Amino acid sequence: MSAPFLLGKVIDTIYTTGTDTETMTASLTSLCILLAGVFLCGGAANAARVYLMQIAGQQIVRNLRTSVFSSILRQEVAFFDRNKTGELINRLSADTAVVGRSITDNLSDGLRAVAQAAAGVSMMFYVSPSLASFVLLIVPPVAILAVGYGRYLRSISKCTQDALAQATQLAEERIGNMRTVRAFGKELSEVSTYTQKADQVLSLAKKEAVLRAGFFGVTGLSGNLMILAVLYKGGLLMASQHMTVGELSSFLMYTFWVGISIAGLSSFYSELMKGFGAGARLWELLDRKPEFPLNEGLVLPPDQLKGRLEFCDVSFAYPTRKGAPIFQNLSLLVPAGTIMAVVGSSGSGKSTLVSLLLRLYDPDAGIITIDSHDIRDLNPYWLRSHIGTVSQEPVLFSCSIRDNIAYGAVNPDTVTTEDIYRAAKVANAYDFIQTFPKGFDTVVGEKGVLLSGEEQRERHNRNPKILLLDEATSALDAENEFLVQEALERLMEGRTVVIIAHRLSTIQNANAVAVLDQCRVAECGQHTELLSNSQGLFRKLMEKQGNIKGFSSIL
Repeated sequence: MSAPFLLGKVIDTIYTTGTDTETMTASLTSLCILLAGVFLCGGAANAARVYLMQIAGQQIVRNLRTSVFSSILRQEVAFFDRNKTGELINRLSADTAVVGRSITDNLSDGLRAVAQAAAGVSMMFYVSPSLASFVLLIVPPVAILAVGYGRYLRSISKCTQDALAQATQLAEERIGNMRTVRAFGKELSEVSTYTQKADQVLSLAKKEAVLRAGFFGVTGLSGNLMILAVLYKGGLLMASQHMTVGELSSFLMYTFWVGISIAGLSSFYSELMKGFGAGARLWELLDRKPEFPLNEGLVLPPDQLKGRLEFCDVSFAYPTRKGAPIFQNLSLLVPAGTIMAVVGSSGSGKSTLVSLLLRLYDPDAGIITIDSHDIRDLNPYWLRSHIGTVSQEPVLFSCSIRDNIAYGAVNPDTVTTEDIYRAAKVANAYDFIQTFPKGFDTVVGEKGVLLSGEEQRERHNRNPKILLLDEATSALDAENEFLVQEALERLMEGRTVVIIAHRLSTIQNANAVAVLDQCRVAECGQHTELLSNSQGLFRKLMEKQGNIKGFSSIL
């Protein structure tokens, strides 16, 4: 900021020295050397600023993304019922980038503009107080305009980010289920739907463009008017011998720099408001406390965990569907070390039992106990580490088969190759995996779609005390069902097992069968006893599913 002042001195030196060449040369040389030193320091400082801000920006975005991701993963399952995956991904990627940019590069530019404007205005008053007072009359109206513009831009920015999140959510869902879209021939209609979402983003962007165009047009005009005012008023002061040509030149350069700084401050303020708009949802995610603790509560010693499960007068409805209860005063006892098969019509709540046992949700009334301990008092992280689950539609991560098998371990880093092989052999998948060219190092496709249903059921490597099987063989053919069923029978030995099933091959090995109907356990007992009742719900359910022929040999 000393450069315009020194340049003014150079001009005055040239104009006032006259024909004294030696004096002018000495003065000009010293001033130019001083200016060169100033420019050199300024260049080095600017390079350091850019470097530091780039590094700081990347670190801030990295920390923000990891914090948001950690906060998202800590939320209860009901949170994900209410918030779409695509929207959360957009917050994690786009919003964090906007916030990071607004508080690093933008903040640096803003601070530089503030310092430059403050120093420039001070030097303007130092050079000519009367001219500075005249020229700066234009600043207050521009400042008032900037405040109103920033507030409106913040609102538009938030709406834009919300619309972009909706478009991202739609794209994520459709691309993630591309086989379904292709099977129903919905490509063109999905493109049309996404185009509508993109048009909403474009419409908001146009509003922002009109607003920015008007604002920066006004600020650019104000800067030009300031230059014009300096030339007009400064010319009059020079004519009256109140200013020299060097002082006017310095003042003009300071005015030019202050004008640039005001434009920079306007841009800084608008980008900052965009950052606030994008960051509003990020702060909500970061500040939100999950309804369930992640790693707090009672931890039972290994020798005390027997696996006795009991539902006592449990009532439950999903948080997003409170008007449609799943259970009402449901009671069910699963003694330790026994196998309980749970059957029922579609929508009767079979899979909900698994969700409640894993404490993905808490019941609205009643209690669920493990070895007489309310699961709400137990550490959820510890609880899930001692419960093995095989879901109806298991999903693999897009990494190697080895990594997917090890994923089920309490500490995957300690899993050895022998552990991986042992788990695969127990699951009857070892020979199948070895048929791949890369064996256990084979990388599966996204969501494991490149593998068969048999292989998708092998990820089990932590020797749990309680085993939950949610129709684990429903999607398999007869040959693979036999292999998986054989593996599951080995796994079930000495464990408390809850099987959600409807096939004879799984039900007949259970110690008892619970039939769900009308939001509660309608029948419970051995399958032979339940089947012998011709009016019983279990027999009717088996007849409806075509399994009654298979029970004739048992009867």
